[in-house]
Amino acid sequence: MIATINLKDLIKYLVGLTIVIVGAIYSTRFFVNKNENMQFSIIDMNAKNLIKSNINIANYEEENASNNQEKQNIKKSKLLRILSMELPHLEGMEYNDTVSELGETDEDKEEQENQRTTTQIKETYTNTYGSVKIKNLTDIKLTEAILKPDYNVKNKKDILIYHTHTCESYTPTKENSYKASGNFRTTDLKYSVVGVGRRLEEELKKYGFNVKRSETKHDYPAYSGSYNRSLKTIEEMLKKNEKAEIVFDIHRDAVGSTSDYAPMVEINGEKVAQLMFVIGTNDGGGKHPNWKNNLKFAVKVQEKANEMYPGLFRSINLRSSTFNQKVTNAASIIEVGATGNTLEEATASMKYLAEVLNAVLNE
Repeated sequence: MIATINLKDLIKYLVGLTIVIVGAIYSTRFFVNKNENMQFSIIDMNAKNLIKSNINIANYEEENASNNQEKQNIKKSKLLRILSMELPHLEGMEYNDTVSELGETDEDKEEQENQRTTTQIKETYTNTYGSVKIKNLTDIKLTEAILKPDYNVKNKKDILIYHTHTCESYTPTKENSYKASGNFRTTDLKYSVVGVGRRLEEELKKYGFNVKRSETKHDYPAYSGSYNRSLKTIEEMLKKNEKAEIVFDIHRDAVGSTSDYAPMVEINGEKVAQLMFVIGTNDGGGKHPNWKNNLKFAVKVQEKANEMYPGLFRSINLRSSTFNQKVTNAASIIEVGATGNTLEEATASMKYLAEVLNAVLNE
């Protein structure tokens, strides 16, 4: 009886509190001026973007889950993602036309850039091969023979670049501000991860490589199914470039789409975004005969990078999904920085990546 009475009292209290809060909100909105009403509108818009972003991350994980049980667990987590999201992250939202209408000046933007704070996540790994670190997220037991970088690539001149998540973007700056189409996403490809691919192409061509690149949007307007759509793109590219073996799917690390995580390294006095190989396997049951050679190639590149520019790469991320890497024997995902990085930092790392690739492919 006591428990029942307490529960009823609690319910009454919560209902009353809800009425008071709702009343306060509507009273406040009634008295706010036009400028404040615009701010409410922006909060509503950004909240929708944040909810969509969290659902997109869950969809991405569900799409690449290795089994049905994992898919079910991810489905259950979608609501938890929304309930647990932190609205303060909206403070780091992209500059756009709506924000500018509130009177934000170039000086305000410059001050925000100068005050930009970034965080680093402690690097973890399960295996090493010489100086190369590997984070093995599969059930595959890695041996020295598997990791030995005796990769097999005959064509070392043709390189293909595409983007499964074409609209991924970075923390905006005064020089590179853009209109957002979502949380750290934009359909203006000049400011998305496509800009990083363009810079990599430019740098590789300086060394005489033949580079073909696609800017096809695979994650807009729908995010779910991105890998199915990008598979068609890379297969079409390979039909036109039959001898190509080296394929890079350039991404930006999501890491929960937080606004402050920015993996960086300083090279020659310049702060550049760190890179990370993501290598798929057949551990999830997918047909993927090339995964070992893909891994060996990544180990070789990272081994050379550690020699030339220590810290340029984070640990290789070995996953159960295939990530379309079955298409050739030297295919990989390269994550360039994260949401907290700027486009300037991401593109700056491409000249060092190109130099490393040139050294590896001309040995």
